[in-house]
Amino acid sequence: MKILKFAFALLLCATISSCSSDDDNNTEDLSGQTGDLILKFDNGVGDQDFIFGTTYTRTNGESYQLTTLKYLISNVSLKDDMGNVYTYPAENNIFIVSEANGNTAGEIYITLEDVDAANYTEVTFGVGIDQDRYASGADGQGDFLTTAQDEGMMWSWATGYRFTRLDGTFTSATETDAALNIHMGSVGTAVDNYKETTITLPNEVLVREDKTPEIHIKADISQVFDGVTTVSFDDGYAQVHTDPIATGVIATNLNGAFSVHHVHND
Repeated sequence: MKILKFAFALLLCATISSCSSDDDNNTEDLSGQTGDLILKFDNGVGDQDFIFGTTYTRTNGESYQLTTLKYLISNVSLKDDMGNVYTYPAENNIFIVSEANGNTAGEIYITLEDVDAANYTEVTFGVGIDQDRYASGADGQGDFLTTAQDEGMMWSWATGYRFTRLDGTFTSATETDAALNIHMGSVGTAVDNYKETTITLPNEVLVREDKTPEIHIKADISQVFDGVTTVSFDDGYAQVHTDPIATGVIATNLNGAFSVHHVHND
């Protein structure tokens, strides 16, 4: 009996060792690999697709339609399943998401190239420009400064970038088809409206040298007016530019507009 028990123990150890060895052999070696990753931004209003010129009615009875919809995304980083954080290179880590550049489905693609291969579980990005980048001066902005100027996403260098730009018209209890202009940003170094959002992904994003996964990010534009704080156009929120209170409210509202709808690993 002792001999049988000893033989069984040896067999069990051999089996465990074999399984462990197989697991080690099956561990994917991603060292040195990079791949591309697409961030796909999809603007909407509540459960509706966003379409230029469409009238959207708010719960307070006010309505609006837009002819311009743009915002800045920067400082994109990703956390993997081991807790490691990959940050896209700073010199290229700023983008303009413009509805006018969307495809026929209204989706705007941002391609991150040569991302470290890993299984990513979180994505983080900022809306606007952080103070460190702004402090690097006009020369420190590289080619993006000209891009932002051409896209109407700057006031002047002293004032800074527009983080978001919504232009259109609104109708309220007191106004009909009046001008609507939401130009939120930081105001030099005096008012810092830069904010970051971190989103847990519904499933892992598998970045590999032979795959280009996509993260489908929904942006609910209705949150700009009906987010953490509900605002009224008649109370001064039809024209938001450099006011420290109004721009801060819009910045906080917009920060809560983003969610990940799904992930493609094909």
